Amino acid sequence: MRLFVSEGAPGSLPVLAAAGRAQCRAELLISTVGPEECVVPFLTRPKVPVLQLDSGNYLFSTSAICRYFFLLSGWEQDDLTNQWLEWEATELQPALSAALYYLVVQGKKGEDVFSLVRRALTHIDHSLSRRSCPFLAGETESLADIVLWGALYPLLQDPAYLPEELGALHSWFQTLSSQEPCQRAAETVLKQQGVLALRPYLQKQPQPSSLEGRAASNEPEEEELATLSEEEIAMAVAAWEKGLESLPPVQPQQNPVLPVAGERNVLITSALPYVNNVPHLGNIIGCVLSADVFARYSRLRQWNTLYLCGTDEYGTATETKAMEEGLTPQEICDKYHVIHADIYRWFNISFDIFGRTTTPQQTKITQDIFQRLVARGFVLQDTVEQLRCEHCARFLADRFVEGVCPFCGYEEARGDQCDKCGKLINAIELKKPQCKVCRSCPVVKSSQHLFLDLPKLGKPLEEWLEKTLPGSDWTPNARFIIRSWIRDGLKPRCITRDLKWGTPVPLVGFEDKVFYVWFDATIGYLSITANYTDQWEKWWKNPEQVSLYQFMAKDNVPFHGLVFPCSALGAEDNYTLVSHLIATEYLNYEDGKFSKSRGVGVFGDMAQDTGIPADIWRFYLLYIRPEGQDSAFSWTDMLLKNNSELLNNLGNFINRAGMFVSKFFGGFVPEMVLTSDDRRLLAHVTLELQHYHQLLEKVRIRDALRSILTISRHGNQYIQVNEPWKRIKGSEADRQRAGTVTGLAVNIAALLSIMLQPYMPTVSATIQAQLQLPPPACSILLTNFLCTLPAGHQIGTVSPLFQKLENDQIESLRQRFSGGQVRKLKTVPHPPTLEESLSLKAKASPKPAAVETMTTAGPQQIQVLMDEVTKQGNIVRELKAQKADKNQVAAEVAKLLDLKKQLALAEGKPVETPKGKKKK
Repeated sequence: MRLFVSEGAPGSLPVLAAAGRAQCRAELLISTVGPEECVVPFLTRPKVPVLQLDSGNYLFSTSAICRYFFLLSGWEQDDLTNQWLEWEATELQPALSAALYYLVVQGKKGEDVFSLVRRALTHIDHSLSRRSCPFLAGETESLADIVLWGALYPLLQDPAYLPEELGALHSWFQTLSSQEPCQRAAETVLKQQGVLALRPYLQKQPQPSSLEGRAASNEPEEEELATLSEEEIAMAVAAWEKGLESLPPVQPQQNPVLPVAGERNVLITSALPYVNNVPHLGNIIGCVLSADVFARYSRLRQWNTLYLCGTDEYGTATETKAMEEGLTPQEICDKYHVIHADIYRWFNISFDIFGRTTTPQQTKITQDIFQRLVARGFVLQDTVEQLRCEHCARFLADRFVEGVCPFCGYEEARGDQCDKCGKLINAIELKKPQCKVCRSCPVVKSSQHLFLDLPKLGKPLEEWLEKTLPGSDWTPNARFIIRSWIRDGLKPRCITRDLKWGTPVPLVGFEDKVFYVWFDATIGYLSITANYTDQWEKWWKNPEQVSLYQFMAKDNVPFHGLVFPCSALGAEDNYTLVSHLIATEYLNYEDGKFSKSRGVGVFGDMAQDTGIPADIWRFYLLYIRPEGQDSAFSWTDMLLKNNSELLNNLGNFINRAGMFVSKFFGGFVPEMVLTSDDRRLLAHVTLELQHYHQLLEKVRIRDALRSILTISRHGNQYIQVNEPWKRIKGSEADRQRAGTVTGLAVNIAALLSIMLQPYMPTVSATIQAQLQLPPPACSILLTNFLCTLPAGHQIGTVSPLFQKLENDQIESLRQRFSGGQVRKLKTVPHPPTLEESLSLKAKASPKPAAVETMTTAGPQQIQVLMDEVTKQGNIVRELKAQKADKNQVAAEVAKLLDLKKQLALAEGKPVETPKGKKKK
């Protein structure tokens, strides 16, 4: 074998380190070549590093070469390592390439560089901390560690880019950097010149494209705007000038909504919530809220869209809840279905239908699929050993057994799946099983059951996946979960249960059994549609014309991505299968998990009692949506995001734009005479709008929200630089300029109102009402920025959109929902119940000082506030320099003092009371 590397080529670092680990296991010749030397004859551009195998074949991607050396060492592949490698290629490398280019080629330093990689470094640090392991994939060094270390070393060897607060990342990096193979690799590539050794190589590389992460900064840099071509600017201006006439006719609302041949037909489902549970914030963001954003976006694109959900009502969970409350299972379903519907209605979830699974249609369709599977030989019979609780006199459903996971030792594994390692479990495999109802130890009993023959369905499943996955928007976690199932070998899956409350099994000898809820729950989507329209098959037996998007948390992936597709494929009835499976990670609550019994966390029926509007909840949950990793709800962070992003950024811009129209131009949009700077701004807003579309089409919901906030920041900066409140008092040219700036700003506000519609529908409608936005513009979002409020358009009454969240208000809510975790409660011999917590709080001081109860915020939250303080300070200084109106100055000074107070609280410092000036 021959390894070709180049001095100063970043990719040479990890391959040399991996080669060093594999020494003495294969003969390897290492050759140093110039960065422009073509080693691989069939590549159009020079590429290093390259590994030429003894067979004459070539490997020329860094991870592939490193993988080859690790395989020589006897390393066995695992899914977590593969996930890290995909993350490194898709997330880390683009950010890192730009950071190194800015640092080495453009000479930028500090925050300009670090801001590009902050999110990626934080992700690595959080992953290492959460797993409590020294390495990325476990207790021992893996391929992922070497690849990521090699990628990061040129940057992180400078301590300025490895903050001490990222302790787990710091320890991991130092451990690897001290190893001999890594040290030798660094010496070979960097030649003791540090990151500057990369300059000759990087100067010959194309400039990295603008990063999505750059949008998080307050303003675009001048060179970013300068890179816009004249053609792009001209196209943006031409689209702007066409205005409302370029909007297509609004499609009339169908009832029922049905697919239309030749159009884009989008079928959206969110995982059916168990009827006996009240959903918490994690349930809401993982399923219904995420799906709602995409459904609303699809309708804005005029795609033919049907969005459905409903309550999952069969199974032991319902029977047990009915026993607890002294009701029949049907009465429990009726009661909790209404609770669920009310919660989602308050959160403004735009279902076309919110149904339920206890219907005749559910029985009919489930039994039909089952009988087709039986007729085609895909159902087996076998004797099953089950856990039976003698105390409760019933066989225990999987989710009502808890014990120690036989694979990873997790002590709270369910009887069907371990939430920690993700492996599926048969309940009798659990160690130390307990009945979750009475906590007694169940016994093993035998019973005849039916199984779906997944091994026999494996080939059609893999053929379908090979056809579906390329080009689809399955999330990475969904892909890995399904691949791991197939890798571990498919096994027959039991589809019946010894229960009374469920869909009856239509087979002789099994009349006393019902279908396992996870066999028929996913069929609930079909039956809910069938209750919506008798033409349901146009959606569910039409894979050629329907794109199916399914939203869920990651624990539901096996049933939607494998079990139901196998059932549908085996039924051979041309069913529509999932095109895009969108799975979130988990949302935690503060430092722990949501717990209804302990009163920890906010549940759906409680959110509306907080006094915080539904759209604020929607915004914050979507802002922290757990897309690539678990995230956590934080009251402190919610306050910061509301007060900085909504109040000071978005709300401030939209309110100022509208108020300028009302105050300076009598409520009529003024004439706009665009300068070259205005045209450039149009093009930049257009590009950000197109980025928003690209992200949402890929269902990257959280990142698309950042595009809205970025456009708002551009608008705020545009107003601040051009000072229309000052120009309106000047010459005729100044007044005309004030009119142009005001007109363009209010049109940006109109655009933001439409972009906001999927995220904050009530706020969106409020803005549109205030601006009197023409109805066609409210229903359609094109990929170009249009002038929807032409000169002469009359707007309505403008008023503030958001209210400030106060520290004492948020601290009160934090304690209210902390259950047994409230820090300030008197010591009790056991964790207090919610009732005890409330009783103790009632005896406490009614208004504790904010500094005593406020928790120190994280570095990112503090940075946001520091930026806001700096920005507001500049505004105050400019106003004073201009000798502006005293009331205006006083208002801005009050904002500055409030931001300083927030910053002090976030840093855990005492708040200084500002001293008033003495009157002369």
